[in-house]
Amino acid sequence: MDIPFVHWKNKNSQMKKFTSVSDVKNLQEIIKKALQIKKNPLSETEIGKGKTIGLVFLNSSLRTRLSSQIAAQNLGLNVLTLNAAQEAWNLEFADGAVMNGDTVEHIKDAIEVLNQYCDIIAVRCFAGMKSKEDDVNESILSQFEEHAKVPVISLESATRHPLQSLADCITITENWKEERKPKVVLTWAPHIKPIAHAVGNSFAEWMQEMDVELVIANPEGYDLDKNFTKDVKVIHNQDEALKDADFIYVKNWSSFDDYAAMPEVNENWMLTNEKLANTNQGKVMHCLPVRRNVELSDEVMDGENSIIYQQAKNRIFSAQAVFSEILDEINSK
Repeated sequence: MDIPFVHWKNKNSQMKKFTSVSDVKNLQEIIKKALQIKKNPLSETEIGKGKTIGLVFLNSSLRTRLSSQIAAQNLGLNVLTLNAAQEAWNLEFADGAVMNGDTVEHIKDAIEVLNQYCDIIAVRCFAGMKSKEDDVNESILSQFEEHAKVPVISLESATRHPLQSLADCITITENWKEERKPKVVLTWAPHIKPIAHAVGNSFAEWMQEMDVELVIANPEGYDLDKNFTKDVKVIHNQDEALKDADFIYVKNWSSFDDYAAMPEVNENWMLTNEKLANTNQGKVMHCLPVRRNVELSDEVMDGENSIIYQQAKNRIFSAQAVFSEILDEINSK
């Protein structure tokens, strides 16, 4: 996976939106582009001149917020950041709603105003974890896609986290120099509350587009949505799955079949150095934030096998590569 120097500006990208890996015309090309941007983040400071990106956050954020702002500024974009859940009017999402309650502004009206102010709209919205149908059908992101008249970028949605997954692809590429396929294990981890499936779904989806051997490890009752995992091998024994792993991606998620439930797990699924000994000196990844000594131990988090902070830094370059592709499409018109 060694990436040679290339002229990374892909004039044929035709990226009109970014909500999943299916919006990427050539995954290896955008990884190359991100790695070249990492070498010189200020190489395209004029491409966004006179353009505005609106970053709309319906949920909390640290890495997504900061990396998106840095990436946009590196491209010369004006950046509007709206913490919609705290700073905007209470939003109504239901079609045909009689708005005589707590909601003040309909999402259709809010998006139409964003159309007037922004050249790109990027939105972060988590799964509600109450209605499986609403979450699977992307009840919020789908409205942005329907009503926006400018390109829409997902900063995470109910079912996917594509900018995180692109950063994960970049990180694996940087850390793999052998000829053979690396073994990549996505392993479930414990948590204190039900967690959505977006990162797990998305990672599984993107890894199937990479030249890797992907294995998913999770306890019985925690299988992810088959629409994302497809034919990927799922193993319910963590030690078996970790054997000879080159990369270990640690992440919690709740049950999909018994939606948002947390079936009892008797085995210890927290990643420790003892478990890493069964791997091929496996590099450890996590999207952050992480609950230390619940999902993985301090010794793993702070150990020499951890590439978690490198992964976090690459969030800048995944966002910048995507923003640049979108701007290429806008500027070509």
